[in-house]
Order: sequence, then structure tokens, then C-alpha cells
Amino acid sequence: MNKENIAEQMRELQLFICSELEQVDGKATFAEDAWDRTEGGGGFTSTIKNGNILEKGGVAFSAVHGPVSEIMRKQLQLEGDSFFATGVSIVLHPHNPHVPIIHMNVRYFELNTGVYWFGGGIDLTPHYIVPAQAQLFHQRLKSVCDGFDPEFYIKFKPWADDYFYIPHRNETRGIGGVFFDHLNDHPTLSKEQLLAFCLELGKNFPSIYAEQVAFGKEILPTEQEIQWRNLRRGRYVEFNLVNDRGTKFGLLSGGRTESILMSLPAVANWEYGFEPEPDSQEARTLGFLSTPQNWL
Repeated sequence: MNKENIAEQMRELQLFICSELEQVDGKATFAEDAWDRTEGGGGFTSTIKNGNILEKGGVAFSAVHGPVSEIMRKQLQLEGDSFFATGVSIVLHPHNPHVPIIHMNVRYFELNTGVYWFGGGIDLTPHYIVPAQAQLFHQRLKSVCDGFDPEFYIKFKPWADDYFYIPHRNETRGIGGVFFDHLNDHPTLSKEQLLAFCLELGKNFPSIYAEQVAFGKEILPTEQEIQWRNLRRGRYVEFNLVNDRGTKFGLLSGGRTESILMSLPAVANWEYGFEPEPDSQEARTLGFLSTPQNWL
């Protein structure tokens, strides 16, 4: 199994996910934008907008290569002269505040030294946290993880809690999920099996999100709930632009800016000194976000 084969399977995963998400939305379809990277490689960025469920979303595939620049070497602590990276990244922003934002990323990275690793994960950012939804989401992720290694969920859940944290707000971005990086040296799983794990996460992504959509899509939101949605989107923007290492790597490695920033919502708000009403749904949601929760 070489890097070209891994890239082919990542591309197939992107196409599968786009097809499945069109069924979940029921109206909008993805538009594909092919692009080339001057330093080497390229990708396909598929975007969707103004659907029944999805206001804006993107499913991006890339396979890029080139020299390790000095800024990459310094900021990312890479030891090698050239790199290859491929993967699929997804962010979906729904219209309805009772349907959550969701993010997924699976990726493969290789240096000319022979060092390689896999990374990725799935996390959920509800505008309103409902414990039953959170429990189902985490149970689905645990089931995928347990199919490969019963230790995966135990390790990757707290990793997601730590990663998807907004330190300047002292709150989690959402209810977490699973997150892993530099996954390569496993005592029982081969390189092919680690790739299979990444692909299995991706293949389960559409059905996992469809379950979350079903919880809230029929609830008619109030204007106050729409305003709250936009405030929560603002937090999402803050994390992606200030804290997310994936965004930083994409920009530092000469990635395509439009594709990297597709994760941002169409509309977001910031309100100075906003405080929710005591005992409101908004206040309860902030309570859940104040510290990572054990949802299972």
C-alpha cells in the first residue's frame, strides 16, 4: 500500500460522503471545485448551500506534496526534506439551531524519511446540548473505535476534549467526540488496518449525522434561538482561526485558502457581554460546555 493508493481511497471516501449527505439534506447538491497546488498536488473541494438542512457545508479532499519549508519545519517540528499529505475534511453548518454543527477529518501524512502517521476524528458542536443526543453520538463513535481497538475510544475521547477547547473562553467547543494524531506504531494493527479505521470513521459519518439531524429538524426555531445559533457560530469561528492546528498547518504548508476556510459559517455574531437568562436552555448549554462531560 503506497501513498497514491491511500489518496485514491480518500478520494473515494469524499465522493461517498457527498452522495450520502445529499440524501440527508434532501434538496441541495454538492458543487465540485477542482484545484491545483503550485508546489505540488491539488484536490477537490465540494460545497453545498441553501439546502433543506444545510445552510453551508463542505467536503474537501486533497493530496499535496512538496518541500518542507523552513516555517513548516519550525512551527510543526518536522524532520525531513519533503512531505506528502492526503485526507478528507468536512464541516457542516445547518439552518436550524436544533441541529448541530459537525466536523470530521481523516488524513495521512508521510515524510521522505519514511516516517508516516494517520490522524483525524469526528466532533459535534450542538447549539443546544441535549444529553440523549450526546449519548447516542458518543456511543456510535465508541462502536466504530471498538471494532479496531477497545482502547481507542478511551484514549481518543479525552484527546478530543483537550483539543476542541477554547482556552480564552474557558469552555469546550462542543461535546467533543474522538480525535487522534501521529497514529502509526500500533502493537496489533498494521498500516493497512489503521487506514481502514480512518475510512470506517468516514463511512459512518453520514449516518451518524443523519441521526443527529432527525432529533431537531422538525423543531421550528424562534428568532431568539436563531440569534443564539449565530453566537455559538461565533465561538466556532474563534476556535478555528485562533486555536485549530489543522487550519494553521494548511496555511503554513501553502494550502488553498478557500478550501481551508470553508469551515467558517455563512453568518456568525458576537455580542458584547452576553449573558443568558438563568435556567434557560442557553444557560444549561453553557453549563455543559464549562467542562468536558462523560456522555456514556
